[in-house]
Amino acid sequence: MTESGLARAELDTDGLAGSGEARFLIALTHGAGGSAGAPDLLAARDAALGLGGLAALVTQPYRIRGARAPGSAVRQDAAWVEIMAALAGLAPGAPLIQGGRSNGARVACRTAADVGARAVVALAFPLRPPGRAGQSRAAELEAARAGGAAVLVVNGERDPFGIPGADQADRVVTVPGETHSLRGHRAVIAGAVAEWLATVLR
Repeated sequence: MTESGLARAELDTDGLAGSGEARFLIALTHGAGGSAGAPDLLAARDAALGLGGLAALVTQPYRIRGARAPGSAVRQDAAWVEIMAALAGLAPGAPLIQGGRSNGARVACRTAADVGARAVVALAFPLRPPGRAGQSRAAELEAARAGGAAVLVVNGERDPFGIPGADQADRVVTVPGETHSLRGHRAVIAGAVAEWLATVLR
């Protein structure tokens, strides 16, 4: 429960070792009007499970209420910090990694410093509204890095929201043929996330 209402986290422990201890905790969340079952989120979850992580697919309070738009960024971020505080208790002392797709990636970047995230997985990061090249959201990526988090961006090469530059994240992966939805190439996305997480967790 958060101040913005009930959130839901679907936990997957398939990656845990025989001891049941998580190597890290990863929490992933949806885009503005989407669900936690988006293909790119599932690909990132699968990558984390393969590395021994405890994975949580999070549905934010506004979606639980049935709203499609997230509303105030301040309230959304505050709810996310509460969610991460609750989830962190499931893997005490383990590194925290958070991420999401589109609007969820923005939330993960904006709150990375507040939750002490080691890294952010930004899927389909919406660099700017379509047709508005002057309204860059690169500052959100930069805020995550300034707060100490490493940032991976995975975007489709035909994303109308744009693709962050190589200097705006620690790694930028462009998936050939994909749009903002990142519905295909699940193995490519999972591979990119797994390879990057392995370096971050050394």
